[in-house]
Amino acid sequence: MARKKKRKPSHNKISNLTNTILSILKKEKNKTFNYKQIAAKLGVNDASSRNQIIKKLQQLKAKQEIEEVDRGKFKAIVTAEYHTGILDLNAKGSGYVICDDFDEDVYIASNNINKALDGDEVEFYVYKRRKRGKFEGEITEIIKRAKSEYVGVIQLHSNYAFVVPDSNKMYKDIFVPINKTFKAEDGDKVLVSLEDWPEKADSPYGKVIKVLGKPGDHNTEIHAILAEYGLPYEFPYEVENYANNIDTSITKEEIAKRRDMRDVLTFTIDPKDAKDFDDALSFQVLDDGLYEVGIHIADVSHYVKPDTVLDEEAYERATSVYLVDRVVPMLPEILSNNACSLRPHEEKYTFSAVFKINDKAEVKDQWFGRTVTYSDARFAYEEAQAIIESKTNEIPAEVSLTGKAYKTDQKIADATLKLDELAKKMRSKRMRSGAISFDKVEVKFNLDETNNPVGVFFKTSKDANKLIEEFMLLANKKVAEFIGKQKPEKTFIYRVHDEPDDSKLAALQNIVGRFGYKLNFKDRKSTTASLNNLLKDVAGKKEQNLVDTLAIRSMSKAEYTTHNIGHYGLAFDYYSHFTSPIRRYPDVMAHRLLQHYLDGGKSANEAIYEDKCKHSSNMEYLATKAERDSIKYMQIKFMQDHKDEEFVGVISGVTDWGIYVEIIDNKCEGMVRIRDIKDDYYEFDESQYAIIGRETKNMYQLGDEVIVKVKETDLVKKHLDFTLIGKHE
Repeated sequence: MARKKKRKPSHNKISNLTNTILSILKKEKNKTFNYKQIAAKLGVNDASSRNQIIKKLQQLKAKQEIEEVDRGKFKAIVTAEYHTGILDLNAKGSGYVICDDFDEDVYIASNNINKALDGDEVEFYVYKRRKRGKFEGEITEIIKRAKSEYVGVIQLHSNYAFVVPDSNKMYKDIFVPINKTFKAEDGDKVLVSLEDWPEKADSPYGKVIKVLGKPGDHNTEIHAILAEYGLPYEFPYEVENYANNIDTSITKEEIAKRRDMRDVLTFTIDPKDAKDFDDALSFQVLDDGLYEVGIHIADVSHYVKPDTVLDEEAYERATSVYLVDRVVPMLPEILSNNACSLRPHEEKYTFSAVFKINDKAEVKDQWFGRTVTYSDARFAYEEAQAIIESKTNEIPAEVSLTGKAYKTDQKIADATLKLDELAKKMRSKRMRSGAISFDKVEVKFNLDETNNPVGVFFKTSKDANKLIEEFMLLANKKVAEFIGKQKPEKTFIYRVHDEPDDSKLAALQNIVGRFGYKLNFKDRKSTTASLNNLLKDVAGKKEQNLVDTLAIRSMSKAEYTTHNIGHYGLAFDYYSHFTSPIRRYPDVMAHRLLQHYLDGGKSANEAIYEDKCKHSSNMEYLATKAERDSIKYMQIKFMQDHKDEEFVGVISGVTDWGIYVEIIDNKCEGMVRIRDIKDDYYEFDESQYAIIGRETKNMYQLGDEVIVKVKETDLVKKHLDFTLIGKHE
């Protein structure tokens, strides 16, 4: 029964009285109501309305739709089955509930949302009727709010205020009593906490808990992105204090408990702007023709002990967050950039996976345990790449970290070349087993000293990046196998990736078919082979970014769990995260569990670790959203300075309100609204992913190249609007 929107008290209230009374009783299905309470809820108090309510109650009772529990007290008879799920709202205020009981999401019209907000866990029931073939339902109860804090701009009035949320998924402004505005000034960007949503109130009530600054100001906007996802940007004093008082010296007693690998050639390869080096490689040629390759990971769990304030803070954060202009680290700097960072010419405690490997890149022997290492050198990816390309030990000035040309130790150059050779063999073996090669181009910005974007460049993965990637994959895979294959089974942290869902693959085929690409989903092997061919074929083409993005979206999400189902994208039966404990909490847990089992410990409590995995996956998701928002913010900031230029872009999305266009040169995406295209009246054609002019039959289709100009940039809402100039011939 759809609830009527509340109108001013009038006879209209009474006209559909049966439904309205039923709706009131069903909404609070465990409560009883008498006629006075129903009249009060309807906002009527005249005698004729009251009499009608009494009459209707008797009729509903006779029809057995409600029952009289006590004299004059009525309650709904519940026949509907109630379900629970998660609400996914759209900007228009309607949404879908995602629920395991149904194969498809259940549509909820905006008048049946009943004060639920995006991401809330809700109880709902489903109507018999369907809307456009989809189930339709009404939300009856909010079980758990997804979040209680929102970022927005405050509007002050004389004795109250409203906060207008930044998020387009929050469909109501938040009412703030004047004594709860935290001294915010009119127009400030603030963080507001929801306190209550009274029955009769149109808006939720809240209080301001932080003033972030003036909208559009760089620091305000970056802090607002973090606040929107509940991510902290400072460590509490007691955590910093605890970290600063940890003994980080390398002691004889501790070395005696570890495998000493300080004499083995060891070095790090990282991005040139990296502050923390959490992995190093060691290399030596053994007498029997095998190579010993050590993957040495900062021994974070040596410093971060369970049940300390430091461990609790690291767990809560669960991940470092990489925004465009800053890193919000999981661990305080004293650890992340000093004690746990494998800096050149320093001894460090490490946790290692050491492999004996033959020339075919097959692992012949393995060892896991705690070590002490000494890094002989540090390279940027560009420097290692120069060694690989020139096959010499010469580092040219243009890629050198110091800006000057130099020669590295010949032994290190030889080790790099041999590791590159082994990595390439490991990679091709992985590809043959059905791994998918996502080399998505990353957008990076050149920032000036005040963090303004002065240029855009693309980061692609070269041999040096892939060398490190392969050995990290090897360590992660072998650690997971080592524990996963033990009998009886032991609780461990796995990084799993489910197979893609058929309907998502079909949708991908539908779209890439527009560009002339064919996919074959007959079985797993043909699926991965055709996905890899697709990714190879689009490389360097105008539609590359669009197709890469869609292909990634067609995949399931990778996540942390104690239930191993393997990793589809990597084609591994066992996979974990072991190699980045400075920036990921699951890796810290993996280290602890590995050591516990190496010491002969019993299987850890699965339920506890499964909870921690869920939390880690959730925090990773929030961090990714914040990272995307910061890139979007920078792209819009960049486009503000290019308002008079024309750009060539690719149509990357088509909806009934407009087309999305991604500029080829800088990957900034904006929208052209249908109502702004003046040469015709355009209509959305869903089957062709296109908008078509009614008179001219002019068509703008997904993947078409068009010319656009910046119409409007909104840093606060992170919106970019384009004006369409026309097709690009």
